[in-house]
Amino acid sequence: MSKVSMVEQRARQLDGERKVRLLKSEEIDTEKYLKAHDVSHKVHEAEIWLQELHEELIRPPEQVPIITLPWAKTHAGFQFRAGEVTLYAGSNGGGKSLITGQVCLSLIKQNQRVCVASFEMKPKRTLYRMLRQFSGDNIDFPRYVDKKVFMAKLLDRFTNFSRNHMWLYDQQGTTSSQQVIAMARYCAIELGVQHVFIDSLMKCVAGEDDYNSQKYFVDELTAVARDHNIHIHLIHHIRKLQNEEMQPNKNDIKGTGAIADQVDNVLLMWRNKKKEHEIQNGGIPDPNKPDAMLMCEKQRNGEAEDWYSLWYNKDSQQFIESSTSVPMDFDGGGVF
Repeated sequence: MSKVSMVEQRARQLDGERKVRLLKSEEIDTEKYLKAHDVSHKVHEAEIWLQELHEELIRPPEQVPIITLPWAKTHAGFQFRAGEVTLYAGSNGGGKSLITGQVCLSLIKQNQRVCVASFEMKPKRTLYRMLRQFSGDNIDFPRYVDKKVFMAKLLDRFTNFSRNHMWLYDQQGTTSSQQVIAMARYCAIELGVQHVFIDSLMKCVAGEDDYNSQKYFVDELTAVARDHNIHIHLIHHIRKLQNEEMQPNKNDIKGTGAIADQVDNVLLMWRNKKKEHEIQNGGIPDPNKPDAMLMCEKQRNGEAEDWYSLWYNKDSQQFIESSTSVPMDFDGGGVF
């Protein structure tokens, strides 16, 4: 059986068992979850907040877990906080979807509940790419083991790993900003999701030059994150630079400058095209030079705006910490 058909068969089985839940747009009452932003939901007697203050003042301070990026080198400088929006920006083919897939796996490892809304890739393809990152190997050509046995064990591990922690929103192509806002509210209210990934901003706003709609959409996302104490991960594109070897900055983000202004964190993804071209031309590049950079250009409530060097592991499609690092093990089951 081919790898695709095996994955399709297993995906149907998982969906039937409600283990990996696919959310469809018709399931969500857009009007109902847009009404959650109505002012009538925000006006309450002072007693409600006084009760909350009473509970906070008389009980010991609650230990809030620190939620991090996958790489240890980033832990001291960056964290994901509830009530915030993080923007990931980069060029076409720059690795944004791959790196956010790896972030998603890391969040599940940290016992977070996530929903992935990709309007550029079908859920089956999203899962397949994440499955490869999860395995730590090239699942098209697994090493050391029989492929059929390998895939069966891997799918069982991934099912157990993602159960009750991952949802996917099943809609491709251009959608409306209101539908996406309603989806995010639904995930927070009905599913207890803590992280919503939206790929990408331009699929949610009709025109690249419709700056008012872009500003409105991002403003609404920040309100959803704040109102429901979740973290929203928004993927976006940068403008085409003079040459692809240039490193971008937040001024290169497509659309209105209000996008970067309104979000809490800005992470720019950059591939080292100079190194890639050197390899393509038969050269032997310095292994200490990174394959990619994750550049923190803004962190509203953090202490650092750092640039993190990353290396790309082609087999697993993971970004790793150094040229000698091995792929990450997300579930403690070992890397194949």
